[in-house]
Amino acid sequence: MEDSPMVVKSLFVYPVKSCKGIEIDAAAICPTGFRWDRHWLVVNDRGRMLTQRVEPKLALIQPIMPPELFTAPLQSLPANSSVSFQAPGMETTLQVPLFGSKEKVHASVWEWSGGALDEGTAAHKWFSAYLGRTCHLVRLDPAAMERPTDTEYADGYKASFTDGFPFLVASQASLDAVNKRLRNQLPMNRFRPNIIVQGCEPFAEDTWRTFKIKNLTFHGVKLCARCKIPTINQETTEMGAEPTLTLMEFRKGEMLCAVQSVKNKVFFGQNAVCVESVMMKNELVRVGDPVRVEETLQVPSV
Repeated sequence: MEDSPMVVKSLFVYPVKSCKGIEIDAAAICPTGFRWDRHWLVVNDRGRMLTQRVEPKLALIQPIMPPELFTAPLQSLPANSSVSFQAPGMETTLQVPLFGSKEKVHASVWEWSGGALDEGTAAHKWFSAYLGRTCHLVRLDPAAMERPTDTEYADGYKASFTDGFPFLVASQASLDAVNKRLRNQLPMNRFRPNIIVQGCEPFAEDTWRTFKIKNLTFHGVKLCARCKIPTINQETTEMGAEPTLTLMEFRKGEMLCAVQSVKNKVFFGQNAVCVESVMMKNELVRVGDPVRVEETLQVPSV
């Protein structure tokens, strides 16, 4: 690979866990990652999360938000701002206000359980009709939600409704390396990263302990162990064996480290935290921002 400067190639925010992402040119940092990332969650009638693992049709729901909602200071956003949702077969577009009073409810994501805000009857009916089961759309409750990241890897940080950490970073070179081994090329949306970096060697991000994006400091804290979601076609919901089958050939835990508990897992991408996220300064990451690695690990953290 040519020696070219590393830059942010693209940025994605996934407003609802397991639904489609939105590609944006710039994103504001907040205490739980990019603003609006995994800010909403679809839950069953017991408040338990629903994801593509059990409801692949979630992959086809498209949240719609104008670009300024991701960058403008939160206090400057119009009071009537909203997020809209569209999905195949649904005759109506659901519109959900971003601001206003909401009913407090209970929600759970993996081992975490805590307060959330219910988005109301219209959202309940729309998502239930689409999935064919009783469900609700809930959002983060900033006043009640405290979901700390795993202190073994990142102490003092918060997560939204992500699987565990505020950011997922991957490089274009890593995807290209996987695709070279595949018969059918896969897009990056199979892996659902937030930040895609261009200009590094394949899987260089595995060992990034500290890196800068422009003036912001990030710490790579843990490789991302992949579940079955990357095997789901994000345009059709069809499930296959790839890329997991190919990742087993060269991205298994036993090939990357000596930790026995992860020896049969496969990895793609690096979970990360941002030091400035706790400062609430509306700092932005932009496409084209330079990326500079300041500290690396000899063996990836898993």
